[in-house]
Amino acid sequence: MIEHTFPIAEQLMANALPLAQRLHQQLSQEADSLIRTQQASFIKAIADNKRDLVMQLDLFNKQLEQILAAEQLPHSIEGVEAYFQLVAIAGLSADTLRLNWEKLIELCTNCKNLNEQNGASIDMLARNTKRTLHILKGKSENITSYGRDGSTITEFQNNTFVSV
Repeated sequence: MIEHTFPIAEQLMANALPLAQRLHQQLSQEADSLIRTQQASFIKAIADNKRDLVMQLDLFNKQLEQILAAEQLPHSIEGVEAYFQLVAIAGLSADTLRLNWEKLIELCTNCKNLNEQNGASIDMLARNTKRTLHILKGKSENITSYGRDGSTITEFQNNTFVSV
């Protein structure tokens, strides 16, 4: 069976690697944009591109799962390593496939780290914006009252400090 799945695995890997490289590039551009320009439209365009790339990589992951299942291997890193062993036992050369796999794993790890950093940056920007709005609008006061049925109702009341 490995003779049938191996060419498919090679093609899948060859297709997935550029996707991961483009995702890494998008995440790097997003990080740069968050530091320098903070243009919402540009960041939104990057987010849309990232979403498309992630969907394509998710499809690759599902196809990889099918290849491993065809060889009765688990869908895991260990399963991929066992797949490489089956390829070697069959006398096929998996050098390119293994090299692409290692590059893909490294890129995905870097993408994960960049995505977490970008998420933290976005969170800090959102908190800063919220704090700025809080200063401009005034301190919000929580007013708690009770409804006719005894349930608690919380309302926010703002005192505006600045009027434009």
